[in-house]
Amino acid sequence: MKVLQRIPLVDLAAQQAEVDDEVQAGLKAVFASTAFIGGPDVAQFEEGYARLVGARHCVGVANGTDALELALRASGVTPGGEVILPANTFIATAEAVSRIGARPVLVDVDPTHLLIDPSRVAEAMTEATQAIVPVHLFGQVAPVELLEPLARSSGAVIIEDAAQSQGASRHSRAAGSWGLAAGTSFYPGKNLGAAGDAGAVTTDSAEIAARVRLLGAHGSAVKYQHEVIGMNSRLDTVQAVVLNAKLSRLERWNQRRRAAAANYAELLANVPGVELPRTAEGNIDVWHLYVIRIAERDRVLRALTDAGIGVGVHYPVPVHLTAAFAHLGYSAGSFPVAEKAADTMLSLPLYPHITLDQQEYVVENLERVL
Repeated sequence: MKVLQRIPLVDLAAQQAEVDDEVQAGLKAVFASTAFIGGPDVAQFEEGYARLVGARHCVGVANGTDALELALRASGVTPGGEVILPANTFIATAEAVSRIGARPVLVDVDPTHLLIDPSRVAEAMTEATQAIVPVHLFGQVAPVELLEPLARSSGAVIIEDAAQSQGASRHSRAAGSWGLAAGTSFYPGKNLGAAGDAGAVTTDSAEIAARVRLLGAHGSAVKYQHEVIGMNSRLDTVQAVVLNAKLSRLERWNQRRRAAAANYAELLANVPGVELPRTAEGNIDVWHLYVIRIAERDRVLRALTDAGIGVGVHYPVPVHLTAAFAHLGYSAGSFPVAEKAADTMLSLPLYPHITLDQQEYVVENLERVL
């Protein structure tokens, strides 16, 4: 066994060290110009991220939850409408729906990739269904092409939750370019992370983009003229500086993530009791998280934490079993695949700057504990 190491789940310090000179120069320029709201840095990022996604428009907003809410609102989701989403997701997906006054309708996920199950979506659709939200979880794109016929037949829109999939694609089509609109998050731990909260909406629709920008600026396109009740949700210029520096490195960082995922697959291949993550056919995975499944997950988590290894659980409680969404009326057993996954999932450290030596230490300790 190697000497005790301290290995974080995500190494943000290593990322910052790589972009520090560029970020410092950009911040100095922002503070010299006092262009704290909007300005060329925000415009540069919106244009650059739209190119990455292959979307015609990108609107920067304050965070990923706002991005989803604004995308849904701009796309016509209204109070009382139903929005279908997977039970296996971060709670923000459901929060964005509820903040509009719409109703989250949860469905189970497929047992292999833990992405939204189109067959369950078909079963859950009603006349009140206004939107379907596929979540591109852990770094790979959900099977949106199987949801498109369901949406067309019912008049519902598809709004992607692309918060964990910057740079991912499915059948050569990028995450964030499939639906009428998509919301993404640049929370610091994401593949493309800011130095605080930030988010964006991408869309091919000029009308949707304009609506998102209007709603995110207090419903005002002209100062002090308020057309609708909106909110205050704009991409901060300081965050845009950080994101511009990291955007130019994103593809290289995602390639490093893929290499690290391949290392884990090789190192874990003969470790009994470990179910490895699998990439769906047609997907290019960006490995936002490396999620294995094991029995006695909580015991293993504690032991690895004691060994200095930053492991995590994404997510320990499915949305329908949280107190916040008890009012939806679901109970234990409603979504068995998501519930079993919540009891067995364990996220291992994975980030662009992780070393093979660190990964070997993680796997040696995991094998010892098992």
